[in-house]
Amino acid sequence: MSLYSSLFYSSDVQSLLSEETTVANMLRFEAALATAQARNGLIPTVSAEVIAACCVVDSLDFERLKKDIALSVNAAIPLVKQLTEIVRNRDETTAGYVHLGATSQDVVDTATVLTIKTVLDWLDDKLSALADRLMTLTKEHRQTVMIGRTLLQQAKPITFGLKTASWLDGLSRSQQRLAACRQRVLVLQLAGAVGSRNASIPDAVHQEVASLLGLEPSVSWHTQRDNIAELAAVLGILSGSLAKIANDVMLLMQTEIAEVLEGKAAGKGGSSTMPHKRNPVTTTAILANANRIPNLVATLLSAMPQEHERSAGRWHSEWDVLTDIMQLTAGSIERSLELLDNLDVDADRMRQNLELTNGLIYAETVSLALAPKLGKANAHELVEKACAVAVSERKRLKDVLREQAVDVPDLDKLFKPEHSLGQALEIIDLILKKHNKL
Repeated sequence: MSLYSSLFYSSDVQSLLSEETTVANMLRFEAALATAQARNGLIPTVSAEVIAACCVVDSLDFERLKKDIALSVNAAIPLVKQLTEIVRNRDETTAGYVHLGATSQDVVDTATVLTIKTVLDWLDDKLSALADRLMTLTKEHRQTVMIGRTLLQQAKPITFGLKTASWLDGLSRSQQRLAACRQRVLVLQLAGAVGSRNASIPDAVHQEVASLLGLEPSVSWHTQRDNIAELAAVLGILSGSLAKIANDVMLLMQTEIAEVLEGKAAGKGGSSTMPHKRNPVTTTAILANANRIPNLVATLLSAMPQEHERSAGRWHSEWDVLTDIMQLTAGSIERSLELLDNLDVDADRMRQNLELTNGLIYAETVSLALAPKLGKANAHELVEKACAVAVSERKRLKDVLREQAVDVPDLDKLFKPEHSLGQALEIIDLILKKHNKL
């Protein structure tokens, strides 16, 4: 925990990633292994029951466990040592069956996967809620006209619903990626010392352990880390999509624009010296998280070329990094929900900002209307010159065109934002319909 944990992380997911939860998942593996071996006649049933009964977090000496990790390079070795001692205190013979045939990486990797599973379940629920909020916003603002901006300059009218629909579209793709990623990452690691299994962990035991833990069976991935790297990359993409939403809102909050604001709350967004400020707070946290994640993802990609059948260092570099990625992603999701729940959309201000260019934002619409008669190139040149006059003489583009006697049918209509939306409304409906099918 740090001073800023509540800002950047999710308290829910921090508990899912706690030391206690990690160790509990390691003990779940040990209990499932013993149970599966007993069901396949490899150890006595009573011994499996004793081992399972001893696989309780509270029975461990946590401080000793953490101290011994430094001597063992992973948590499995001291954990198995303590578990064996606890079992031996109940039954000397059964102690010989603890962790039978498995290797330390089997325990650590499977516990990691079990943790990932709970985090993905949490993510699924939160992303569904986030998508619901975006759908509501999109429907509400389907026809709320605003200016579309390219290269930070006013370009042509769109609707705020089109912007939120594009946010939803990006989020939907991340939901699809996570669903596909589940198939590859939620798999059991149980392969023994060099990945070839052994007489104590035959295929039947492997299948049974996977079933007991709610995972899919798999051949060894001790040094094939593409599944972990894929998960990190998918979470990185998701975080980037959330940051896109936050960045748009932050830019729309600028004083000179003020079309969208973060929701008000007592003490939120203030300045230590300037009482008038309404600073972006929620968006800042999301953007800060997204700024950290790509380099963390790069660490896991860098860890992929692991040596032979067990890595010295690269495997170990994954643990805290993957935890950080999951924590930061979860924090961004929670902040995004807060952002959208309380978003203050100023439709009147959006209308006002449409008038800032004296009608230059309708130049493309006029050019396209003239193209059938003059040809695309000639129409573009004519309107471009009219725009230059409008800028230099600070006139409305519509007035300049009238002064130049440009023959444009329904000129007034062309300068109404509702008639410059292209296929925006149809695209919104398409995205909503597509998301509803997910």
